[in-house]
Amino acid sequence: MTKETLPPGTTSGTPQVLLAHHLKQLKLPTVLREYDKVARECARDGVDHPRYLLRLVELELIDRERRTVERRIRAARFPAVKSFDTFDFTAIPSLNKMLVLELARCGYILRRENIIALGNSGTGKTHVALALGLAACQKGFSVAFTTAASLVSQLLEARDEKRLLRLQRELQAVKLLIVDELGYVPLSPTGAELLFEVFSQRYERGSTIVTSNLPFEDWTSVLGSERLTGALLDRLTHHVSILAMNGDSYRLRQSAGRRRATAAAEQNQATADGVDPDTGEITA
Repeated sequence: MTKETLPPGTTSGTPQVLLAHHLKQLKLPTVLREYDKVARECARDGVDHPRYLLRLVELELIDRERRTVERRIRAARFPAVKSFDTFDFTAIPSLNKMLVLELARCGYILRRENIIALGNSGTGKTHVALALGLAACQKGFSVAFTTAASLVSQLLEARDEKRLLRLQRELQAVKLLIVDELGYVPLSPTGAELLFEVFSQRYERGSTIVTSNLPFEDWTSVLGSERLTGALLDRLTHHVSILAMNGDSYRLRQSAGRRRATAAAEQNQATADGVDPDTGEITA
């Protein structure tokens, strides 16, 4: 048996080998990685043993929380990781910035309340939902992200494979469920009923974020039933914050800005090269 695979309780071997073994057994990888460097720093600075241990434990806790957040983010299956640091609130004047930043503190999840973001295509609804999901992961909540069409497809597949109850329990257990793009694809009657069941089972048990390009009065065109739409809205809007996000397309404006920047750069380069940017003739 090598020194690296010493069984618990072994007392033979060098202190470094034994320490490495025990720290691995205790699942303290940051302490294992940092103890020697921190020991040298503390010796240099005259730091006593309790403060040396405190530094190591703090490093382990910080690293452990970082890894835990990363696991939550992976489990959420975000299509992209986005935060409010990269969101241009000035581009969507209808959006209540103070409300959004308050929601990012995640108190609504503790109260099991919902969020609905309504607005035309390209106004940043998915970005806001992803940023709120990221904030929830960082605050210690489990999150699941899906589009409405994908969720319905999963539900139908699970029903056909006789594992619908298990999937419904998983969706009910998550602290924050994000359902993006409700309204882009009309749902079958069965699909609409299965989606309603998900929202109904989460009612006052967990928080749900829904984004839609349709106002509430047009949701019947997606769900196919006024009765079902009314019952769904009754549950979703009982405890809800509504984010109004109508305006010019955020994505189209960004794309136009990039095109203008590219054109300006090309014009500047042409001028620097002595070429008339309009005629292409050499001017120098």
